[in-house]
Amino acid sequence: MIPPSGWLGRWEAIGRPFAALPRWAAGLVLALLATAMVWSALATAPEPAAAHAPLAAPSVTPPSSPDRAKGDMALYARIAARVAAGEGYYIAALTEHRASGYPTRPFVAVRLPTLAWVQGAIGVDAVRWLVLAVVACGAWGLSRNAAALGNRGERLAADVLLALGGGAALSPVAGLDHDFIAGLLLTLALLLYHPARWWPALLAAGAALAVRELAAPFVLLWLAFALGERRWREAAALAALLALFAIGLGLHHACVEAGRLPADLASQGWDARAGYGLPLAALGQLTGLRFLPPEAAAPLAILPLVGWAGLGGRPGLFAVLWFAGLATMMALFARPANFYWAELGLPAYALGLAFAPRALAELFRSAFGRVARQT
Repeated sequence: MIPPSGWLGRWEAIGRPFAALPRWAAGLVLALLATAMVWSALATAPEPAAAHAPLAAPSVTPPSSPDRAKGDMALYARIAARVAAGEGYYIAALTEHRASGYPTRPFVAVRLPTLAWVQGAIGVDAVRWLVLAVVACGAWGLSRNAAALGNRGERLAADVLLALGGGAALSPVAGLDHDFIAGLLLTLALLLYHPARWWPALLAAGAALAVRELAAPFVLLWLAFALGERRWREAAALAALLALFAIGLGLHHACVEAGRLPADLASQGWDARAGYGLPLAALGQLTGLRFLPPEAAAPLAILPLVGWAGLGGRPGLFAVLWFAGLATMMALFARPANFYWAELGLPAYALGLAFAPRALAELFRSAFGRVARQT
């Protein structure tokens, strides 16, 4: 094992950060947590749209037929079927976007072709089995990085949460959902990372990039960590991956623009500034929290972040920065119809719930334990 150095080494030397907090700091963290949970329960969050609704402006009436299924998954199913029948991806995708009233501008409104090509080669159901294999690899990563990912009971709870989240792959539409698949691949990258063996995590992150361009911030954060620790080979590999991604995204842009027609619809844009209520509401819609009332689900949706923060070390710090960044990206740019962006952080985010009880206990112990011993 390669020991951490630099700022990360100093951070890891702290151990469990909540256990090391002075009394006043632990009290402040608890006060901030209580405030956030009360705010989340009272906030009026945007209602997530159902089934990845079309992004076309409401003033435009798209062409339709009585038997044309609606929603993103139906659109991707039709594209996959055309690609499987031998049609080129961009012809199939742009044709289906027009027929279903979906925009083709800007070019990122059209998904990257990777998943459709895989679906065309092996079928949508086979993609679901591949996704289940990713979940199994994630469980293996949990066991391999045992020392960094909590005690035995916490890892067992995390395995259960991973199985529950990854079990969504059993849904008939799971093989069509780009964000869900990219989120599982990023979860795998997070769980597989080890300083002495980082290339499996790189492969998982690269696959996520190939499926969904919104995985790029994860890789950029990883690159920042590698540069900060002067891990030059790792940083060079990440930079090469991002360069390949940029080339692929440029080719995607050129292909979409080449097939686009002047009358094609344009997206409403991504500058809704919906606030942090949107990612919290999305978590309430996309996880088991949907069975709870919103005023209870929203506060509970914060607890996994507490769990990851209390874990400490590189895994905890990286996870907190990744999830906070994803939530901020959604708060600033996503519209309510883009609630499914939260899938990019799942099921990894939910695993933090396994670490939350000990993190909260350490916070309370740091804030009140010394007082109790003095009285």
